Amino acid sequence: MSDAHHQHHHAPANFNRAFGLGILLNTGFVAIEAFYGWQINSLALLADAGHNLSDVAGLVLAWAGALAVKIAANERHTYGFKRATILAAFANALLLLLAMGGLAWEAVGRLSAPQAGLQAQGVTIMVVAGLGIVVNAATAGLFMRGSQDDLNIRAAFLHMAADALVSAGVVLAGALTLWLGWVWLDPVVSLLIAAVILWSTWDLFKQSLHLLFDGVPASVDVPAVRTLLAGLPGVTGVHDLHVWAMGTSHIALTAHLVTDSGDSAALLRTAEQELHEHFEIRHVTLQLETPAYAQVCALRPGNGCQKE
Repeated sequence: MSDAHHQHHHAPANFNRAFGLGILLNTGFVAIEAFYGWQINSLALLADAGHNLSDVAGLVLAWAGALAVKIAANERHTYGFKRATILAAFANALLLLLAMGGLAWEAVGRLSAPQAGLQAQGVTIMVVAGLGIVVNAATAGLFMRGSQDDLNIRAAFLHMAADALVSAGVVLAGALTLWLGWVWLDPVVSLLIAAVILWSTWDLFKQSLHLLFDGVPASVDVPAVRTLLAGLPGVTGVHDLHVWAMGTSHIALTAHLVTDSGDSAALLRTAEQELHEHFEIRHVTLQLETPAYAQVCALRPGNGCQKE
């Protein structure tokens, strides 16, 4: 049995400064938005403050997940704590879905009984929400560079980017309320806020839940991986192929390769390089088997109870 663990991968980017600054900015903004929302009885501002508070919690969760990845593996946790980033992304998505459900419920209630006095407070709503655009856009910018490669960082980026758009919607609602006296627009904007966040969060929720159950990461095409391995020099068969996410930026693979090649070192080295280059799979464990052994391998389809 040969073990080819690919250890020379790129280190994950350090987002400690981004998390710290993002949490600080958003906590301060939540306090301002909640205060003025309470003062003028604006559901749109209070809803956005509540959502921003959930984002602060989300940033804390994402940061905790990112820090957990750096904890070294030990005899009790041989893979380390990389899965913490998947758990953080899932908790983040679930937190937002619950918060938006509560927001939608309250907004529907207010549609049947619009709050008086909001027209005179349109300027306050616009100014506070305008500050939110700046804070949320700046925070989103801190995570932009990592949003394509790490689901955990993407969760943080999506929340902040969505918040910037939501704050822009609140500014629009304040302007129309001030101009036309449409007090019913406040709960309507709250419903739109919920819809926007639900739409942007649902995919994150599905992906993180999929990875929690050892699903294949979306970036990996398993048939293509099988074809690549089967096409390696000296390989005559591939079975017991498994691909899963150890964390939001760490992909692992195990497989049995049937080979008549006498140069196992060259085969393992080539397999590592090809999997890294084409699929960003960096933790590779391969079992090399002779054709004779493959016929009795318990994990080969037809030989045992386990099927691929």
